[in-house]
Order: sequence, then C-alpha cells, then structure tokens
Amino acid sequence: MTVDEDGDGWPDVPGDTALSVRVPEADSLVRAGFPAHVTVLYPFLHASRIDTGVEDRLTALFGSRERFTLHFREFRRHPGALMLDPSPVDPVRALIKDVRDEWPELIPYRGIFGDEGLDPHMTVSRGEGPDEYEAAYDALESEFASLLPLSSSVREVRLIIWDGTAWQDRTRYRLGDPPHPSL
Repeated sequence: MTVDEDGDGWPDVPGDTALSVRVPEADSLVRAGFPAHVTVLYPFLHASRIDTGVEDRLTALFGSRERFTLHFREFRRHPGALMLDPSPVDPVRALIKDVRDEWPELIPYRGIFGDEGLDPHMTVSRGEGPDEYEAAYDALESEFASLLPLSSSVREVRLIIWDGTAWQDRTRYRLGDPPHPSL
C-alpha cells in the first residue's frame, strides 16, 4: 500500500494506520513491497485519533481472543494481485468482526472493494499490469510451489502506521491475554 501515484486506489497518507497479523514464515514469498501479513482492518483510525482509550479498547478486544495457527496451502488470484488464503479463516474473520463492531464507521480499504472489503488473504504480489500479471504470477506460483503449505502461529495483532515512506510498527496486542485490573 503506497501513495496512489499509479491510480491503483491506495491513497495512503502519513498517519494512516492498519491492524494486521504478521506472517514472518512467508516473508520470503512476498513481492508486494511490505512484510507478509493478513490485514485485519485497513485503514484503521488516523494516528492522531489513537489515544490511551483506543489502545485500552484494542488491548481488551484482542486479549479476549485465543491464539491460533494459520495455514497457507494454495495461491488465488484477484485482478492485479496474487494471494494466499489463510485456513482456517474463521479466527481472522472474528478479529475483523470484533474491530468493525467496535468501530462501525470504518470501511475496509476505503470502500474500494465495497463496504465489507475483501476476504482475509495474504498478498504475495500486486501491481503488475494486466498484460503482464498472469505470466508473472505463473512464474511466482511455480517458484514458490515447493514452499507450500506453510503455517504460522498467530500470537498478536499489530497496529502499524504509514510515515509517508514505509509502514512502521506502533503497538503489538497479544491474543489470549486479557488486561488485568489494577488493585
């Protein structure tokens, strides 16, 4: 996701944030210009709106969810993107639902894919022109077929922020670790 220089619908601006699940086991597969991840919600609140109250709500929300393992077995194509679908998908959908229920005014992907966004996925490559992407994706699938399936233990959700140049980690929220009341 970068500034919309090529008109692909990603108008990231400094201070944009996202909630995502990192998949470091797949970093060697990803050619999309950012670490391997499954998006929970992009964009989330602008960084200027994230205060202690928001942080506490996210800590409680994600802390109430159990840790889980995702498996990635086969490629899928969406126009202009090569993806891997996570399995099981329900734990990711539950995280998305929790965040959307808490902040219903937030529309995934700025509505580019409708009000509900996309199904959970990990983008491997995107942005090739329509004349090139089928051949490019055929080559990537062939190159990476021997690396699948792969699995990733999901222990946290990350809040990341776009600084105008790159996405930076801001906060990590552990799953299965509800906040403890102060005495």
